[in-house]
Amino acid sequence: MQLSKQRKAINSYGQVALHSEVQIASRHRLIQMLMDGALEKIANAKGDIERGNYQDKGKNIGWAISIINGLRSSLDATKGGEIAQNLEDLYDYMGRCLSEANSNADVAKLEEVTSLMLKIKGAWDEIPDEFRR
Repeated sequence: MQLSKQRKAINSYGQVALHSEVQIASRHRLIQMLMDGALEKIANAKGDIERGNYQDKGKNIGWAISIINGLRSSLDATKGGEIAQNLEDLYDYMGRCLSEANSNADVAKLEEVTSLMLKIKGAWDEIPDEFRR
């Protein structure tokens, strides 16, 4: 029983810390957090497949798809032009890959999406401070 209380306390602390960071984060940082969250959920889903935990796999992939849809909705086609359209297409592709991974318990598809997200995140992380807001 004690371990359960400790986990609950740790999870509560983590939620408070995350909520606090979201409240003060710049738009740039929020996008980074979304990307980190998608990567985390995909990694969790991969572990779920390896352990045969297909119920949690579905939850984690669903969450990753929701995060990617959030990233898609943050795009501004007017300001972003061709880059925004390319990201839109890439996020759409990633969502389809994740759906496939969910249907087929396909670790390779999860790894493909992870690789793509890491490339996008790497570029996002390299944006100079003077352009972050």
